Amino acid sequence: MKTVGIIGGLSPESTSTYYQGLNQGVRDRLGGSHNAKIIINSLDFGEFVSLKQVGDWESQSKILCDAAQSLERAGADFIVLATNTMHKMADDIISVLNIPFLHLADATAEKIKNTGIEAVGLLGTRYTMEQDFYKGRLIDHALNVLLPDQDGIEDVHRIIYDELCNGKVLYQSKSRYQNVIKVMEQQGAQGVILGCTEIGMLIKPEDVDITVFDTTNIHILAALNMIFEE
Repeated sequence: MKTVGIIGGLSPESTSTYYQGLNQGVRDRLGGSHNAKIIINSLDFGEFVSLKQVGDWESQSKILCDAAQSLERAGADFIVLATNTMHKMADDIISVLNIPFLHLADATAEKIKNTGIEAVGLLGTRYTMEQDFYKGRLIDHALNVLLPDQDGIEDVHRIIYDELCNGKVLYQSKSRYQNVIKVMEQQGAQGVILGCTEIGMLIKPEDVDITVFDTTNIHILAALNMIFEE
């Protein structure tokens, strides 16, 4: 069984989901008292929020690269970054590692393609929805990616940072997300990507009429498969 290194803390809520999901997944496969072998480097989310506000992506990249290298030195066999937005720096992280990096967007794209769906709505932070580091990677997998309108983008982003990242799950925010997803469905989306590791706290598959792709669960399952690879 391989050891997974998690770059976490971005936010703590999503990191705890990864930790619990990986341990439960190993227990389900092996039974008994088994659990996953995990090394976590939990970073300060507030530091990243402040750096994003001033557009300092270079400092964020250095912190992430240092974290990834520390996990490799500690004995991790591969690295998982437990956040969608910070995959903006995925190529930087990959460049400093001698072990594999399990890219969340690639795992998500493969899952979507296996269902036969071609057009998907994307929800996430403003950075994830508007910039090409994530959306472009999905498009490279031959997916048609639809986004909310500008008001929708702003509301989805605000709810993530002001509420979900602080552990708040509010009914009115759930309703707003459902409305945003309905509009994308009317525009042709056959499924919706929950492209932020906290959105699964708010939206469940039964809450909408199209297929939900929860990137956190997809990433965890891909990591479990990698843990047991020969």
